[in-house]
Amino acid sequence: MSASTRAFALAFVFTAAHALANDLPREHAVPGGIATVALGAGASRPIARAGDIPLLVVGDARGWTALVGIPLAAKPGNASIVVTREGRPDETKRYRIGKASYREQRLTVAPGQVDLSPEDLARYERERAHQAGVVATFSEPAPATFAFVAPVGGERSPTFGARRVFNGQARAPHSGMDIPAPKGTPVRAPAAGRVIDTGDYFFNGRTVWIDHGGGLLSMVCHLDTIAVAPGDALPAGGVVGTVGATGRVTGPHLHWSVSLNRAMVDPALFLADGAAGTTRRSP
Repeated sequence: MSASTRAFALAFVFTAAHALANDLPREHAVPGGIATVALGAGASRPIARAGDIPLLVVGDARGWTALVGIPLAAKPGNASIVVTREGRPDETKRYRIGKASYREQRLTVAPGQVDLSPEDLARYERERAHQAGVVATFSEPAPATFAFVAPVGGERSPTFGARRVFNGQARAPHSGMDIPAPKGTPVRAPAAGRVIDTGDYFFNGRTVWIDHGGGLLSMVCHLDTIAVAPGDALPAGGVVGTVGATGRVTGPHLHWSVSLNRAMVDPALFLADGAAGTTRRSP
Protein backbone atom coordinates (compact mmCIF):
# COMPACT_ATOMS: atom_id res chain seq x y z
CA MET A 1 0.00 0.00 0.00
CA SER A 2 1.42 3.41 -1.00
CA ALA A 3 1.89 6.22 1.48
CA SER A 4 -0.89 8.21 -0.16
CA THR A 5 -3.25 5.23 0.01
CA ARG A 6 -2.43 4.68 3.69
CA ALA A 7 -3.03 8.35 4.41
CA PHE A 8 -6.39 8.21 2.65
CA ALA A 9 -7.39 5.08 4.56
CA LEU A 10 -6.45 6.64 7.90
CA ALA A 11 -8.31 9.81 7.03
CA PHE A 12 -11.38 7.75 6.14
CA VAL A 13 -11.22 5.82 9.43
CA PHE A 14 -10.83 9.01 11.49
CA THR A 15 -13.62 10.75 9.57
CA ALA A 16 -15.97 7.78 10.06
CA ALA A 17 -15.11 7.55 13.76
CA HIS A 18 -15.58 11.29 14.18
CA ALA A 19 -18.97 11.09 12.44
CA LEU A 20 -19.97 8.29 14.81
CA ALA A 21 -18.87 10.36 17.79
CA ASN A 22 -21.06 13.21 16.58
CA ASP A 23 -23.93 10.74 16.20
CA LEU A 24 -24.03 9.80 19.89
CA PRO A 25 -27.32 9.31 21.70
CA ARG A 26 -28.43 12.30 23.75
CA GLU A 27 -26.84 12.42 27.16
CA HIS A 28 -29.33 12.24 30.01
CA ALA A 29 -27.42 11.22 33.13
CA VAL A 30 -30.34 10.06 35.28
CA PRO A 31 -31.64 6.59 36.19
CA GLY A 32 -32.75 5.05 32.89
CA GLY A 33 -30.59 7.48 30.94
CA ILE A 34 -27.10 7.65 29.45
CA ALA A 35 -23.91 9.30 30.68
CA THR A 36 -21.13 10.17 28.24
CA VAL A 37 -17.71 10.08 29.90
CA ALA A 38 -14.75 11.65 28.09
CA LEU A 39 -11.69 9.38 28.24
CA GLY A 40 -9.18 11.61 26.44
CA ALA A 41 -6.96 10.98 23.43
CA GLY A 42 -4.88 7.90 22.71
CA ALA A 43 -3.65 5.83 19.80
CA SER A 44 -5.62 2.73 20.78
CA ARG A 45 -9.16 2.30 22.03
CA PRO A 46 -9.21 2.09 25.85
CA ILE A 47 -11.25 -0.49 27.73
CA ALA A 48 -13.88 0.85 30.13
CA ARG A 49 -15.91 -1.03 32.72
CA ALA A 50 -18.60 -0.34 35.28
CA GLY A 51 -17.77 -2.94 37.89
CA ASP A 52 -17.37 -6.12 35.84
CA ILE A 53 -19.60 -4.89 32.99
CA PRO A 54 -17.84 -3.81 29.77
CA LEU A 55 -18.83 -0.42 28.37
CA LEU A 56 -19.20 0.82 24.82
CA VAL A 57 -16.29 3.10 23.87
CA VAL A 58 -16.40 5.18 20.68
CA GLY A 59 -14.20 7.80 19.06
CA ASP A 60 -10.71 7.83 17.59
CA ALA A 61 -7.13 8.73 18.53
CA ARG A 62 -8.15 12.37 18.97
CA GLY A 63 -10.61 11.50 21.72
CA TRP A 64 -12.51 8.51 23.14
CA THR A 65 -15.88 8.50 24.90
CA ALA A 66 -17.51 5.84 27.08
CA LEU A 67 -21.28 5.51 26.87
CA VAL A 68 -22.72 4.41 30.21
CA GLY A 69 -26.26 3.09 30.48
CA ILE A 70 -27.63 3.97 33.91
CA PRO A 71 -30.00 1.39 35.45
CA LEU A 72 -33.47 2.55 36.46
CA ALA A 73 -32.68 1.35 39.98
CA ALA A 74 -29.53 3.52 40.26
CA LYS A 75 -29.38 6.07 43.07
CA PRO A 76 -28.64 9.72 42.27
CA GLY A 77 -25.16 10.85 43.22
CA ASN A 78 -21.56 10.21 42.26
CA ALA A 79 -20.63 7.19 40.14
CA SER A 80 -17.47 5.98 38.45
CA ILE A 81 -16.03 3.72 35.78
CA VAL A 82 -12.58 2.17 35.45
CA VAL A 83 -10.52 2.76 32.30
CA THR A 84 -7.69 0.48 31.17
CA ARG A 85 -5.10 1.64 28.64
CA GLU A 86 -2.18 -0.27 27.21
CA GLY A 87 0.98 0.24 29.24
CA ARG A 88 -0.68 2.45 31.86
CA PRO A 89 -2.23 1.84 35.29
CA ASP A 90 -6.01 1.73 35.53
CA GLU A 91 -7.73 5.08 35.88
CA THR A 92 -11.02 5.96 37.57
CA LYS A 93 -13.34 8.36 35.77
CA ARG A 94 -16.21 9.90 37.71
CA TYR A 95 -19.59 11.21 36.64
CA ARG A 96 -22.76 12.26 38.41
CA ILE A 97 -26.23 10.73 38.24
CA GLY A 98 -29.00 13.29 38.53
CA LYS A 99 -32.54 12.80 39.80
CA ALA A 100 -35.46 11.87 37.58
CA SER A 101 -39.20 12.11 38.09
CA TYR A 102 -41.30 9.36 36.52
CA ARG A 103 -45.06 9.17 36.34
CA GLU A 104 -47.22 6.41 37.80
CA GLN A 105 -49.17 4.11 35.50
CA ARG A 106 -52.11 2.02 36.74
CA LEU A 107 -53.23 -0.93 34.62
CA THR A 108 -55.81 -3.69 34.92
CA VAL A 109 -54.95 -7.12 33.53
CA ALA A 110 -56.06 -10.71 34.08
CA PRO A 111 -55.52 -11.74 37.74
CA GLY A 112 -53.27 -14.63 36.68
CA GLN A 113 -50.81 -12.15 35.15
CA VAL A 114 -50.21 -10.49 38.52
CA ASP A 115 -50.64 -13.27 41.09
CA LEU A 116 -48.78 -16.04 39.30
CA SER A 117 -49.54 -19.71 39.83
CA PRO A 118 -46.61 -21.89 40.96
CA GLU A 119 -46.26 -23.19 37.39
CA ASP A 120 -46.26 -19.71 35.86
CA LEU A 121 -43.86 -18.42 38.51
CA ALA A 122 -41.42 -21.24 37.73
CA ARG A 123 -41.73 -20.45 34.01
CA TYR A 124 -41.08 -16.75 34.66
CA GLU A 125 -37.97 -17.49 36.73
CA ARG A 126 -36.56 -19.69 33.94
CA GLU A 127 -37.27 -17.01 31.35
CA ARG A 128 -35.77 -14.27 33.51
CA ALA A 129 -32.51 -16.21 33.89
CA HIS A 130 -32.39 -16.90 30.15
CA GLN A 131 -32.99 -13.28 29.19
CA ALA A 132 -30.39 -12.07 31.69
CA GLY A 133 -27.89 -14.05 29.64
CA VAL A 134 -29.17 -12.43 26.46
CA VAL A 135 -28.84 -8.94 27.95
CA ALA A 136 -25.19 -9.68 28.87
CA THR A 137 -24.26 -9.96 25.16
CA PHE A 138 -21.25 -7.81 24.23
CA SER A 139 -19.95 -8.13 20.68
CA GLU A 140 -17.69 -6.35 18.22
CA PRO A 141 -17.70 -4.18 16.21
CA ALA A 142 -19.35 -1.16 17.80
CA PRO A 143 -22.60 0.07 16.24
CA ALA A 144 -22.28 1.75 12.85
CA THR A 145 -24.70 4.46 13.96
CA PHE A 146 -26.62 5.62 17.02
CA ALA A 147 -29.31 7.30 14.92
CA PHE A 148 -32.18 4.86 15.43
CA VAL A 149 -35.63 4.87 13.85
CA ALA A 150 -38.73 3.79 15.81
CA PRO A 151 -39.69 0.19 14.91
CA VAL A 152 -43.24 1.27 14.02
CA GLY A 153 -44.79 4.63 13.23
CA GLY A 154 -47.41 6.33 15.32
CA GLU A 155 -47.71 8.25 18.56
CA ARG A 156 -45.27 7.09 21.21
CA SER A 157 -46.55 6.66 24.73
CA PRO A 158 -44.17 8.50 27.12
CA THR A 159 -44.24 5.78 29.76
CA PHE A 160 -40.57 4.82 30.00
CA GLY A 161 -39.62 4.53 33.66
CA ALA A 162 -43.23 4.75 34.84
CA ARG A 163 -43.94 3.22 38.23
CA ARG A 164 -46.38 0.49 37.24
CA VAL A 165 -49.30 -0.69 39.33
CA PHE A 166 -51.11 -3.79 38.05
CA ASN A 167 -54.48 -4.54 39.63
CA GLY A 168 -53.51 -2.33 42.56
CA GLN A 169 -50.14 -4.03 43.11
CA ALA A 170 -46.84 -2.19 42.51
CA ARG A 171 -44.47 -3.88 40.09
CA ALA A 172 -41.17 -3.08 38.34
CA PRO A 173 -40.98 0.23 36.44
CA HIS A 174 -41.70 0.25 32.73
CA SER A 175 -38.41 -0.34 30.92
CA GLY A 176 -39.32 0.59 27.35
CA MET A 177 -41.34 2.68 24.92
CA ASP A 178 -44.91 1.67 24.01
CA ILE A 179 -46.21 2.49 20.54
CA PRO A 180 -49.89 1.68 19.91
CA ALA A 181 -50.44 0.19 16.45
CA PRO A 182 -52.97 -2.14 14.80
CA LYS A 183 -52.37 -5.86 15.01
CA GLY A 184 -50.40 -7.01 11.98
CA THR A 185 -48.44 -3.77 11.50
CA PRO A 186 -44.87 -4.59 10.34
CA VAL A 187 -42.21 -4.13 13.03
CA ARG A 188 -38.79 -3.07 11.76
CA ALA A 189 -35.26 -3.14 13.17
CA PRO A 190 -34.45 0.32 14.59
CA ALA A 191 -30.85 -0.06 13.37
CA ALA A 192 -28.70 -2.72 11.73
CA GLY A 193 -27.82 -5.71 13.87
CA ARG A 194 -28.00 -9.44 14.41
CA VAL A 195 -30.87 -11.40 15.93
CA ILE A 196 -29.63 -13.07 19.12
CA ASP A 197 -32.85 -14.40 20.64
CA THR A 198 -36.49 -15.02 19.87
CA GLY A 199 -39.15 -16.56 22.06
CA ASP A 200 -42.64 -16.51 23.48
CA TYR A 201 -42.29 -15.32 27.08
CA PHE A 202 -44.83 -15.11 29.88
CA PHE A 203 -44.84 -11.33 30.31
CA ASN A 204 -43.27 -10.18 27.02
CA GLY A 205 -45.17 -12.50 24.72
CA ARG A 206 -43.49 -13.07 21.35
CA THR A 207 -40.14 -11.33 21.51
CA VAL A 208 -37.11 -10.53 19.33
CA TRP A 209 -33.72 -9.38 20.65
CA ILE A 210 -31.31 -7.57 18.27
CA ASP A 211 -27.59 -7.06 18.97
CA HIS A 212 -26.33 -3.76 17.51
CA GLY A 213 -22.79 -4.29 18.86
CA GLY A 214 -20.81 -3.11 21.86
CA GLY A 215 -23.43 -4.10 24.44
CA LEU A 216 -26.18 -2.07 22.72
CA LEU A 217 -29.31 -4.18 22.19
CA SER A 218 -32.92 -3.67 21.13
CA MET A 219 -35.86 -5.78 22.24
CA VAL A 220 -39.30 -5.68 20.63
CA CYS A 221 -42.13 -7.68 22.14
CA HIS A 222 -45.86 -8.45 22.37
CA LEU A 223 -45.53 -9.45 18.69
CA ASP A 224 -48.22 -11.34 16.82
CA THR A 225 -45.73 -12.99 14.46
CA ILE A 226 -41.94 -13.35 14.34
CA ALA A 227 -40.25 -13.25 10.92
CA VAL A 228 -36.62 -13.82 11.94
CA ALA A 229 -34.46 -16.39 13.72
CA PRO A 230 -31.35 -16.19 15.92
CA GLY A 231 -28.29 -15.56 13.78
CA ASP A 232 -30.12 -13.54 11.12
CA ALA A 233 -28.36 -10.33 10.05
CA LEU A 234 -30.71 -7.38 9.78
CA PRO A 235 -30.37 -4.10 7.92
CA ALA A 236 -31.86 -0.99 9.49
CA GLY A 237 -35.57 -1.18 8.76
CA GLY A 238 -35.58 -4.93 8.18
CA VAL A 239 -38.89 -6.54 9.16
CA VAL A 240 -38.68 -8.68 12.31
CA GLY A 241 -42.38 -9.45 12.78
CA THR A 242 -45.77 -7.83 13.28
CA VAL A 243 -47.51 -5.97 16.08
CA GLY A 244 -49.64 -8.11 18.36
CA ALA A 245 -51.08 -8.39 21.85
CA THR A 246 -49.20 -11.37 23.31
CA GLY A 247 -47.97 -11.56 26.89
CA ARG A 248 -49.17 -9.18 29.62
CA VAL A 249 -50.94 -6.43 27.66
CA THR A 250 -54.16 -4.45 27.63
CA GLY A 251 -54.32 -4.25 23.82
CA PRO A 252 -52.27 -4.38 20.59
CA HIS A 253 -49.10 -2.31 20.71
CA LEU A 254 -45.35 -2.57 20.32
CA HIS A 255 -43.02 -2.47 23.33
CA TRP A 256 -39.47 -1.41 22.40
CA SER A 257 -36.63 -1.59 24.91
CA VAL A 258 -33.00 -0.54 24.48
CA SER A 259 -30.31 -2.07 26.68
CA LEU A 260 -26.87 -0.46 27.04
CA ASN A 261 -24.29 -2.32 29.15
CA ARG A 262 -27.14 -4.41 30.64
CA ALA A 263 -29.15 -1.33 31.70
CA MET A 264 -32.53 -0.56 30.18
CA VAL A 265 -32.36 3.03 28.94
CA ASP A 266 -34.89 5.37 27.35
CA PRO A 267 -35.17 4.53 23.61
CA ALA A 268 -36.13 8.16 22.90
CA LEU A 269 -32.49 9.12 23.51
CA PHE A 270 -31.62 7.40 20.22
CA LEU A 271 -34.34 9.10 18.15
CA ALA A 272 -33.70 12.37 16.35
CA ASP A 273 -37.32 13.44 16.86
CA GLY A 274 -37.89 11.94 20.29
CA ALA A 275 -37.77 13.59 23.69
CA ALA A 276 -36.55 11.60 26.66
CA GLY A 277 -39.30 10.29 28.88
CA THR A 278 -37.74 11.64 32.06
CA THR A 279 -37.72 14.97 33.81
CA ARG A 280 -34.35 15.91 35.24
CA ARG A 281 -34.05 17.85 38.46
CA SER A 282 -31.01 19.29 40.19
CA PRO A 283 -28.66 16.58 41.56
